[in-house]
Amino acid sequence: MKYFFSLLLAALFLFWGCTNSTGKKAAIPVKIIFDTDLGPDYDDVGALAFLHAMADSGKAEILATVASNKQELVAPSIEVINTYFGRPGIPLGAPKTQGASMESSQHWADSIVAKYPHRVKSTGEATDAVDVYRKALAGQPDRSVTIVTVGFLTNLNNLLKSQPDKFSPLSGAELVKTKVLKLVSMAGKFPEGREFNVFIDSAASVSVFNNWPGEIIFTGFEIGSKIFTGLRLIHSDILNSPVKDVFRISIPLSDEDKNGRMSWDETAVLISVYGTEGFFDTVRGKIIVHPDGSNSWEDNPQGKHLYVKQKMPADQMSTFIENRMMHLPVK
Repeated sequence: MKYFFSLLLAALFLFWGCTNSTGKKAAIPVKIIFDTDLGPDYDDVGALAFLHAMADSGKAEILATVASNKQELVAPSIEVINTYFGRPGIPLGAPKTQGASMESSQHWADSIVAKYPHRVKSTGEATDAVDVYRKALAGQPDRSVTIVTVGFLTNLNNLLKSQPDKFSPLSGAELVKTKVLKLVSMAGKFPEGREFNVFIDSAASVSVFNNWPGEIIFTGFEIGSKIFTGLRLIHSDILNSPVKDVFRISIPLSDEDKNGRMSWDETAVLISVYGTEGFFDTVRGKIIVHPDGSNSWEDNPQGKHLYVKQKMPADQMSTFIENRMMHLPVK
């Protein structure tokens, strides 16, 4: 009888875990690895705050956060944000190969690292990003992981080239093909142009976009440049928030931010969790990255690449995004 009741309780917990208060099946959280160059710009901080809001709402599960920027305060800054939102244990990685090292001109990183708790003292202390990726992917069901990259493609290039190891008998390309559902990338300018994330490590960009075995959704420079966030955040009564501090420090230092910061990276997180429907239209085809780091586009209805075009008015999307950036940690 005791065994019967144990089985009954287990079944009830499983049922409750798969349904919401209306009795309908609840959405399964999107499993996300977040890859960021956090430092040269600060929309990355807004994107990471958005992602934690999604995790607190049950819409996302953050498997790992990795830096594509080797500057010494990048990994500590990421950990500051993770810790603020109550997730200090999220795996944290950074490149161990050559890669870009770029800091913020507004010097917000040193401010939040000095003020808020974290354990990693420098980016060099972080685990190899490839190890973080391989361990995270190997532990997940097939075709279940969404990778969001809002910086350089350095880590993903290294991942694709990685060999079987203690985490998986698969090569990097095989592991991506087996475990990753889609890649959402804030990169490029469409249908053509030259964008920061692509050209900083253009060799990696060419390699990743040409060899990625699955679907890639691009949100380009032209999207985030029309979506402004941060003013409501910095004028709010939120206290002791590293997210608010970053925007409070940075926005007054640039005239181009007088209406708020352009929100490139937040759109990538939005797409990873909510998809594109209602927010964007999509164009399917293939990105072409040129030797100078610029890109062009080839339309192809069978292509594995898509770029997004604005559908929801930019001011409405600004409100939607900033509401989530202003999310407070769950106590």
